[in-house]
Amino acid sequence: MKRSISQSIILLVLSILCIAGCLLVKHILQLPFGQTNDALHKKKSAFTLDFLIPSATYIHDKMTIGEIIKVRAKKETSFYESILKSIADLIPVPYRHAANFIVFLFWTFLFMTFFRVFTFLGYSRALRGSLLLGGLVYFFMPDFLPGKIDDSAFVGIPISIIILRSYISWRKKKRDKVEIS
Repeated sequence: MKRSISQSIILLVLSILCIAGCLLVKHILQLPFGQTNDALHKKKSAFTLDFLIPSATYIHDKMTIGEIIKVRAKKETSFYESILKSIADLIPVPYRHAANFIVFLFWTFLFMTFFRVFTFLGYSRALRGSLLLGGLVYFFMPDFLPGKIDDSAFVGIPISIIILRSYISWRKKKRDKVEIS
């Protein structure tokens, strides 16, 4: 009983911190960009908003920090992404799907090797962890077929496997507990 109460309190505190963080970020994104950046420059802060200013874009006084980030995110930021996109447009779509799957399997294999060599995890636990971490690395890397469907699939499927495995384990423990009593 005490353990479930302490876990509930920890989850409640964590959720409050997450909500407060979201509200703080929302407030910061609604601040006017020019005035905020000028105030940071006047205080000679080590952190200014100059890195957010997109090149060849006029910034008027009423633009918020969130709008500047949206303008910055719309433009291609990386030389490698533009090269990868130009090469990927030459490759047929089924081969791009296969290449994405191979990249996912590559990262999964690397994490699986790490878990098996440097930890004492069993094969099934190491496989579940490596699938999840391989999907997370794949999610944040540029790929041959941009889109959120494949990214969410490579992260969602391992999460659902982990949840299903924990549910099966919980049911087995519950069944064993009933048989003992």
